[in-house]
Amino acid sequence: MKVLVTGAAGFVGTYLAAVLPQVLGARIALIATSHTGQPHHGWGRIEPLDVTDEAAVRKAIGHHQPTHIVHLAGIAASVRAADDPKMAWTVHVDGTLNIARAILESVPDCVLVHVGSGLVYGATAKDGQPLDETALLTPVDQYAVTKAAADLALGALAMQGLRCVRLRPFNHTGPGQPASFVVPNFAAQIARIEAGLAPPIIKVGNLDVERDFLDVRDVVMAYSLAVREAGHIAPGSIINVASGKTRSIRNILDRLLRLSSKTIAVEQDPALIRSNDLPRIAGDAGVARRLLGWEPRYPFEDTIAAVLDDWRAKTEAASVASLS
Repeated sequence: MKVLVTGAAGFVGTYLAAVLPQVLGARIALIATSHTGQPHHGWGRIEPLDVTDEAAVRKAIGHHQPTHIVHLAGIAASVRAADDPKMAWTVHVDGTLNIARAILESVPDCVLVHVGSGLVYGATAKDGQPLDETALLTPVDQYAVTKAAADLALGALAMQGLRCVRLRPFNHTGPGQPASFVVPNFAAQIARIEAGLAPPIIKVGNLDVERDFLDVRDVVMAYSLAVREAGHIAPGSIINVASGKTRSIRNILDRLLRLSSKTIAVEQDPALIRSNDLPRIAGDAGVARRLLGWEPRYPFEDTIAAVLDDWRAKTEAASVASLS
């Protein structure tokens, strides 16, 4: 088995590096790629690969002849996609199609494990019920609509012979996630306050929305199992990766604040309020249980505590570096 991973140097890719060999065995051949190809502690050697470069993608896949490709490369934050919609369409749609077409051209037996997003369901989540894979796609922002477009395009290509599995992960977090996401954003602010680098006020957006959160280690386990079980999964299959339950952003913040020894005030920042925020988004992971034998294992309370500890360590290290 030879697995090529795009976007390997990102937050999720770092965790996937540890889990893939556990699930698939030590003899697996891994080819890690990223846009820059810079060395990475999780993978060691990483090859440069810009998924929007059609010729480069064709060359890499033709050269390596992978049996599986895990396509992680993308714009991680929805805010960045909103700021540069053209880039979002180019990376998420053109990049994904470059990979799919190269597979059909050079290695038609290769399985593409595409990492999409649970946000593709969008406004369908308004009824508050956990969404299964048959739910209508009604994305509400640039990030979600580009992810949905790529997802639908792969579904059409599966009808033309592409062997693909379409994963739709819901929110996930863990140590190492950038502060552009809600849990590490809160943790980073708390860590700076504890270190005396910021006043004891945390800035927040809408705390009343509810989201389906997972530990990133559970998510990469699902990705790895999708690779392992790909031969038994119908081409074009869709699999939600979700906990099936929600928690409010307020609940997450309250838990983080209880972990701090400081008294911290909470202040809503109008700039952080999104007009298209949906009140509740939850996923039904019944298909993942059935096809992959997957269940979340990590308590989310432990996850957010680990994120806070990670930002405390980063803040301390930055403070020491600034003094040296």
